[in-house]
Amino acid sequence: MSHSLAKVHIHLVFSTKQRDPVLHDEVRGSLHRYIAGVIRLSGCIPVRANSVEDHVHILFELGRTVALSSVVEDIKTTSSKWLKTQGEEFKGFRWQTGYGAFAVSASKVDECIQYIEYQREHHRNHTFVGEYRAMLEAHDIPFDEKYLWD
Repeated sequence: MSHSLAKVHIHLVFSTKQRDPVLHDEVRGSLHRYIAGVIRLSGCIPVRANSVEDHVHILFELGRTVALSSVVEDIKTTSSKWLKTQGEEFKGFRWQTGYGAFAVSASKVDECIQYIEYQREHHRNHTFVGEYRAMLEAHDIPFDEKYLWD
């Protein structure tokens, strides 16, 4: 085969430091657009981003020659710097250190998009902590609770 082809969708999830509920409605739309731009500049294709007060869900197509860790670092570093310019309440803003990244099957992309779009409704009944644990367990990702949160 003379060409290298790939289509890998990643569902990326990370929270604000200490899960502080600082992502209010007035900044979230701009944040999602900013993150989409960062993803494009990283050589990937943004599909959907959404957030609630304390965490973000992003679905994107990973570029064929791009390392996942590099894209995540770009997203978190540049969006954190950008958020710090959005008002006094964001001067000390930080994302959590870690993240969760989950492969999404082509047959589940639409389902994942819907899940991301309806985060506000989802979190009326589910906490981020419970949601994140469930995602790790569903993907058979072992974790130690004492290292999961910061």
